[in-house]
Amino acid sequence: MQSLLRALFILIVFTGSQGVWSSSALIPSPPDLGAGSYILMEARSGRVLVEHNAEKRMEPASLTKMMTAYIADREMEEGRLTMDEEARVSVSAWQTGGSRMFIQEGSTVTVGELMRGIIIQSGNDASVALAEHISGSEKSFAQMMNQQASQLGMDNTHFTNATGLPNPDMYTTAKDMALLSIAKIQDFPDTYDLYSQRYYTYNGIRQPNRNRLLWRDKSVDGLKTGYTEDAGYCLAASAKKDSMRLVAVVMATDSAEARASEAQQLLNYGFRYYDTSRLYEGGEKITGTRVWKGEGDQLDLGVSEDLYLTYPSGSRDDLESSVEVDTILEAPIQRGAVLGKLTLSLDGETVAERDLVALHGVEPGGFFSRLWDSIKLFFMNLFG
Repeated sequence: MQSLLRALFILIVFTGSQGVWSSSALIPSPPDLGAGSYILMEARSGRVLVEHNAEKRMEPASLTKMMTAYIADREMEEGRLTMDEEARVSVSAWQTGGSRMFIQEGSTVTVGELMRGIIIQSGNDASVALAEHISGSEKSFAQMMNQQASQLGMDNTHFTNATGLPNPDMYTTAKDMALLSIAKIQDFPDTYDLYSQRYYTYNGIRQPNRNRLLWRDKSVDGLKTGYTEDAGYCLAASAKKDSMRLVAVVMATDSAEARASEAQQLLNYGFRYYDTSRLYEGGEKITGTRVWKGEGDQLDLGVSEDLYLTYPSGSRDDLESSVEVDTILEAPIQRGAVLGKLTLSLDGETVAERDLVALHGVEPGGFFSRLWDSIKLFFMNLFG
């Protein structure tokens, strides 16, 4: 079910939510950032607010570790892993270079400790240890990472390791990292608070979270930084205000300060000039329609999932909705059957479309009621 909902979200994001909407609201051009690629998305609606080279393949650096942690979350959800479970540190994990958690060869470390070491301290050693514990080897774990990336719609991403250390065959995009960030937030909210923790101490060594926005902006509660010489300085950041959650990804900036300030500009722009609202609740009746030859003659229609929409601030009252429903509906009708379309528009431009589905089933009526409806339909068709 989770993968089905994720596929639905991806379809919404990239078929009905991109582009610049015309509106009577005055919105300035987005900031021009000093980054090789970047994107700003609203998490609930999936709308892309700003993008530049968002589908250009880049080195992921330590943003890779978001996928490492995501797979651990999935394993825990499916009952194959626990936070208290202990993993033994191999020589290869202990010897991994770059940023470290400082775990020791031959020691045992809990999954919870490794998760903090990965997310807060960006430990390459912790990433390898967790990958080996879950999948037996880092190479096998990378296969899991790529399978998961495919399920999340990360079509321009390929992983070769669990750390983000340079490899010529490893790449991603700002768009794909935004999708991964949103997946983490929505799929595993119970462990998302790890991304907001500013410090973690292990083996007597206290290290700060490298996401500087956690200190500067109280609305920011994650996610992850990355750096290699070739990738530059990267950051996936998320912030929430009221009903709106934004995800900003900047890649290939020239300093740790730049990645923070550039991401902050994107978040500020989104919160200042846009709003997000839940316009319809999943399962809520939006319209009703006539059903023929059924036990009942009325059918309620609505959307299957909550419908969030992001729009220019102050323009909610200008949104217009319209519905199209199949003209002749005959029983039996199954719950969830797609029978129409809901369209939302702003200033005459379509901004969202969703299927209208049956909110309940309708069984066939008795013989005489079906016969009577057949007669009425015959004359309706005859006289137009």
